[in-house]
Amino acid sequence: MIKTKVNPDKALHAVIYEYQSHHSALLEGLNSLREQGQLLDIILEVEEQFFSAHKAVLAACSDYFRAMFTEPMIESRQKQIRLNGLTAKGIRYLIDYAYTSRLALNQENVQDVLAAATHCQMLTVVQACSSYLQSKIDVDNCVDIATIAENYSLSQLKTKVYTYMSENLLEFSNSCAFYRLSPQQLETLLAYEFPVDCTEADVLNIILCWFFHSDNSELELRFGYALRILRKIHFSEIPSKKLEEILEKVFSSGECERSMYKLVLSEAYRQKAINRFGSSHNLLNSRGMELALLKIGGFGMNGITNEITYCLSSDRKWRHLTSIPHVEQCNFGTAVFNNELYVVGGCFNQSLQEDIHPFGFKYSPRYNKWTTMAPMQIERCRFSLNVVGNKLYAVGGVSELEDITNEMSACECYDPHSDSWHNIPSLPEHKTQHAGATYEKEDLLFVSGGMDRDIVVSTMYCYNSITSTWRTCSPMLTPRADHAMLCLKHKLYVCGGWMEESDTRARILIDSIDAYNILEDSWEVVTRIPTPRYHAGIVIVDNKIYFIGGFSNDDIFDRRDISNIDCYDVEKNVWTTESKYPQVVWEHTCATLYVPKYRDDLEVLDFTSSRS
Repeated sequence: MIKTKVNPDKALHAVIYEYQSHHSALLEGLNSLREQGQLLDIILEVEEQFFSAHKAVLAACSDYFRAMFTEPMIESRQKQIRLNGLTAKGIRYLIDYAYTSRLALNQENVQDVLAAATHCQMLTVVQACSSYLQSKIDVDNCVDIATIAENYSLSQLKTKVYTYMSENLLEFSNSCAFYRLSPQQLETLLAYEFPVDCTEADVLNIILCWFFHSDNSELELRFGYALRILRKIHFSEIPSKKLEEILEKVFSSGECERSMYKLVLSEAYRQKAINRFGSSHNLLNSRGMELALLKIGGFGMNGITNEITYCLSSDRKWRHLTSIPHVEQCNFGTAVFNNELYVVGGCFNQSLQEDIHPFGFKYSPRYNKWTTMAPMQIERCRFSLNVVGNKLYAVGGVSELEDITNEMSACECYDPHSDSWHNIPSLPEHKTQHAGATYEKEDLLFVSGGMDRDIVVSTMYCYNSITSTWRTCSPMLTPRADHAMLCLKHKLYVCGGWMEESDTRARILIDSIDAYNILEDSWEVVTRIPTPRYHAGIVIVDNKIYFIGGFSNDDIFDRRDISNIDCYDVEKNVWTTESKYPQVVWEHTCATLYVPKYRDDLEVLDFTSSRS
């Protein structure tokens, strides 16, 4: 292919021709000269084998050879140079790459090529070797690859291999390769704080087995690292009874073992066994995970989105997490169970029609993977989805199969273990755009407000999952629709939403947070919201209620407050304003989820232009 460029100086009338294939033609010509032995001006001797080449080609590909041939060094005047510390196999592949741009790597040659490329400072080949090794990591070779990564300072490869070890720790610990880890490598593995596939009790047991899986000479060396390694164990996540079982199983009466036994107990007591995460997420292990605040779906100035973003509690910067694997939708139900995010039902527009669907998806943050789940028995949108015990409960909402004569709301329950839905007793009132919350202590589900047909209601119901019965509670202080209900200790906090003016039926924003005392079946006004908004995302984190986005009036093009984040500290009764969300957003949902601290997509979102 030929590209032409017209010279801007018309007086010269010059046309510049650029041949896109010239680069490959040049390489082919140089390689042909090499194969025919023409114009060669350097011979490299490696392991008593000789390789002829052109200095210019080697210098163009390698800073090492460039310095050797251009700077005032003795080698610049020599026609034959001996290279020590390399293999003939490695230098042969390197020279072939210099002349052809092609590199055929396999498990037999990659270490030779990597050593030669590192020595000769050919960074593109070093990166190719690193990428190849990353693609070949498995249980049997991961320790060897970790050693290669450390010897050649390949940081990306090192991160990948230790991530693999962590993600597959149970299988890895049952292999012979695991016991070949050096004390420094084991310490590095734990210090990286990557998510693991087992409990912290399992981690401790695995580490103790590694200590004693050695001969006497190696055992003394390993014990020298014992305290440093044990300090990387999260004893706060190991129940006391489980710790006793592990110690009884691993240790006997040996003098050296008694010393190790005391070290383990001492470090366990030092960490004081503080439980650092809530039971609602049912984390297998918090190692490498951090609590994040999620914004799920919603609307922005570019329309509806399925994007899910997250903000870690440690830095308060918003990043992309994932996207719901469905056509852009809204008004779905969301819930978190076993630290997995469930997105179920909802509606989407198709040919100017609102289609409601029953399908659901489950997202695992540890594996960054979505899976499908059994669809609900009926399609729903504008409904509530909550976790009670070990099951998900879908209550009310709008359905295309809705019977307008039915005065009750159909409800159903999902069992994650069997991936199946079944009916439960109907809610004694027809409800959409309502809120739901769980009181975990007694496995109770509360449902508040919403709309009964065209009327905003203040009713409150409680479902007992043990007896499968509904009961009526004291009504809310104010009718509400499109609000949120959050549980903290023995109180339910009702936030946001709107009601209708009795005469004109105009929407009125509700500016109070009201609390329901579960033990006393009573309500009280807790506080007033500084900037009440429609369709804000509302969530509770560490005893603080966050209001994210939403708009303050019916004009969605009035962008005031649409990206604001306000925070109410329940215990201190204090309001604060956080940094704004990076874009305008409304009609989204929010949740909390533990996500890996270290992900590949660490770029901070910047949607400043969308807010202009």
